[in-house]
Amino acid sequence: MLVRHHHPIAAIATAPGRGAVGIVRISGKDMAPLIAAVCGRELLPRQASYLPFRDGQGQVIDQGLAIHFPAPHSYTGEDVLELQAHGGPVVLQLLLARCLEAGAALNPATGQAWLPGLRVAQPGEFTERAFLNDKIDLAQAEAIADLIDASTEIAARSAARSMSGEFSQAVNTLLEQLIHLRMLVEATLDFPEEDIDFLQQADAEGQLLRLQGTLASVMQRATQGAILREGIKVVIAGQPNAGKSSLLNALAGAELAIVTPIAGTTRDKVSQLIQIEGVPLHVVDTAGLREALDEVEKIGVERAWAEIESADAVLFLHDLTRTQTGGHTQVAINYIADDARLAKTLTEKLPKNTAVIDVWNKADLVRPEVLQAVSGGVLISAKTGTGMPALRQQLLQLVGWQAAPEGVFMARERHLRALQQVAQQMAKAAAQLQVARPALDLLAEDLRQAQLQLSQITGAFSSDDLLGEIFSRFCIGK
Repeated sequence: MLVRHHHPIAAIATAPGRGAVGIVRISGKDMAPLIAAVCGRELLPRQASYLPFRDGQGQVIDQGLAIHFPAPHSYTGEDVLELQAHGGPVVLQLLLARCLEAGAALNPATGQAWLPGLRVAQPGEFTERAFLNDKIDLAQAEAIADLIDASTEIAARSAARSMSGEFSQAVNTLLEQLIHLRMLVEATLDFPEEDIDFLQQADAEGQLLRLQGTLASVMQRATQGAILREGIKVVIAGQPNAGKSSLLNALAGAELAIVTPIAGTTRDKVSQLIQIEGVPLHVVDTAGLREALDEVEKIGVERAWAEIESADAVLFLHDLTRTQTGGHTQVAINYIADDARLAKTLTEKLPKNTAVIDVWNKADLVRPEVLQAVSGGVLISAKTGTGMPALRQQLLQLVGWQAAPEGVFMARERHLRALQQVAQQMAKAAAQLQVARPALDLLAEDLRQAQLQLSQITGAFSSDDLLGEIFSRFCIGK
């Protein structure tokens, strides 16, 4: 632990602003002097006591509930005091200041502060203490932040599943099986003179195959959880007046963007968070892609391309009303040619793994033969809602979502990277077992590396830099 981890900490644990109730939380060792100073008496463990909170001059700041959680039976594993008062910002700041003042007051008997080093907590420091004191592992700690940040019901339930330890349990089960297999390999290395082929008798190849199957299942559930956590960035692109803003409104179910018959109405991006089957979608409506007519539109088009290049999926919108002549008028010819040029530019600029869906809009305004001539993509009418369910389903399929929310646990990009590296190490180990005389030292190293990557998910092996990065993203007081 770093030196700061030994200091007692205090913070307002509720969100900024006015509320019915606010909480000030303190964590450290031997909280009795602070409890006596702020509460005026001792507190029974884990029992709420209604009493006045007084400042240093004995004046009442507020009246509320005080609860003492003695170590190790607390959130952080240390002594914890929670003061529940009325949720006004000034009241809570006065209460926090009183706690800091009481902690710094000198004990007449020793000349030392009652609670030496008491300070305001950094973001996520209470949860970091819980991790360092083995109350939770790193994956559970991250799930707490994900539960707070969840934007859909399914995301919240998946985060709660990870917080309760389901993801960690799946990882630890893999670890146990992997360690057992590694033990067999190490035994074979330690006793090469033995006639018994340990690996063959123990079915090492079969064990590894089963391990790979279990890993694939965990990766699938974690991938779904990462989609729930991060959401999907969907950018609507196309020529001016193709109905991009109408499509945004149709997806969101609300009038978010201005819609007019005038080409170039949208000159800057319009973003909205929506959900499909509980999956969060960050939908971005962009300016129409064409040769800009003025400086403002030029900036809008440049921003549109920047959004497109960072998208997980692009809805490339086409206006069917400008193609229904079958290409026999100059307007249709020009529009189709511009669409082809945009499609080529999209192919050149987008990463290969970015999904592009051709969306043919205004299906309610064209003749049946025009609809029959369309090949590929999704036919819709943003105005009437025709084709919208099919478009939503295709979006989910393209980004890899599978409707199995009950088995999903929340996961992060670092978890997926670790699992992918485990899969690579297991594949190398499997290749070693396929040869007539496997290089057992290389096989043992592959299994060791796989074990190390799995351990990093739950924090059994983690650097201070990684911990700092993770917990700095928490809110203060959590």
